[in-house]
Amino acid sequence: MEETKKLGNNHRKKILAAIIFSIIAVIGLIVVYFYVQYKNTHITTDDAFVDGHIHTVAAKVSGTVKAVYVDDNQFIKAGDLLVEIDPVDYDVKVNEAASGLSAENAKLSEMDARIESAKKQLAERRAAAEAARADLELQEANLRQAELDIRRAETLYKKDVVSKERYEKTTTQYNVTLAEVKAAQEQLKQAEKAAETQQAMVKQAAAARTSQLSLIQEKEAVLRAARLNYGYTKISAPSDGYITKKSVEGGNQIQAGQPLMAVVPLNDLWITANYKETELERVRPGQRVEIKVDTYPGEKLKGSVDSIMSGSGAVFSLFPPENATGNYVKVVQRVPVKIVLNKDADRQHILRVGMSVEPTVIVEAKDSQQGRNRKTDAERKD
Repeated sequence: MEETKKLGNNHRKKILAAIIFSIIAVIGLIVVYFYVQYKNTHITTDDAFVDGHIHTVAAKVSGTVKAVYVDDNQFIKAGDLLVEIDPVDYDVKVNEAASGLSAENAKLSEMDARIESAKKQLAERRAAAEAARADLELQEANLRQAELDIRRAETLYKKDVVSKERYEKTTTQYNVTLAEVKAAQEQLKQAEKAAETQQAMVKQAAAARTSQLSLIQEKEAVLRAARLNYGYTKISAPSDGYITKKSVEGGNQIQAGQPLMAVVPLNDLWITANYKETELERVRPGQRVEIKVDTYPGEKLKGSVDSIMSGSGAVFSLFPPENATGNYVKVVQRVPVKIVLNKDADRQHILRVGMSVEPTVIVEAKDSQQGRNRKTDAERKD
């Protein structure tokens, strides 16, 4: 009786164990099934971090820092005054450049007055030359008439038609007219020469004015540069953001190009996730992404795939691999993927540039199936 009872208990234990094992196996299969389904539709990496724009604020001119108006981690708006350099030296240069420009402009005004006077004198010289030319034409006409008169008088004198006195008077008149023509010719020559000389003076003055204009342009450029450098003594924020890496204090002597601080805007952050190249066949721009932040375990942000970098991280490193030399060991490459956050996903600005995150790309079933099909086709070809 006891043996029968003992056998019954053992049988029940075996049945119970079998049931428990079956339940565990079913649960395991269910877990494996859902795990496989999850892996087929979710691509996760922990090689990811928060990225964003970092604006380096640097001095454009050298000098002594007069004042610093911000501190580390302070929020500022675009255009806010950050640093001021002592402007005294640059103000002096502006005044010197302005004085130099004024002096050259005054010289230009004097040149314009001289050119105007020279043009008036040129007009007078040309008028005198025209008058001399008209007088010469008149005297030449008189000479032609005198030549006719003397020929007629000579003919009549030989025929004793006119007296000797009349003939001599006509000859004298011809000689006088001839002398007047020569005098008019000389006067015209001198008048034309005076006009040419005055014309040359006008051209010379115009050339000097052109040179003066070039000099004025140089002085204007110097003044613009001086004013620009004076403006550079006030350094303003390039964008909204937070101050970081501030390395300047009042009284410091700084040089042009020296970095003073950085401005990090937190309203335009994204995620740079380095996925394995074997996982990228299923990643597409526009796919949904869930993002876990290591700093805030309870936070889960939403985003989407923006783009895939056109090369692996190794290619763009400072020392890219040289696989043509030495022993080659194949290593799975990682390719950066840019993930953008949904609008208002980080409304409280809890993210900081450089934070570690764990993004999960949610792959559609059809994309997953297409990826597997491409992989199978590639294996068949091999």
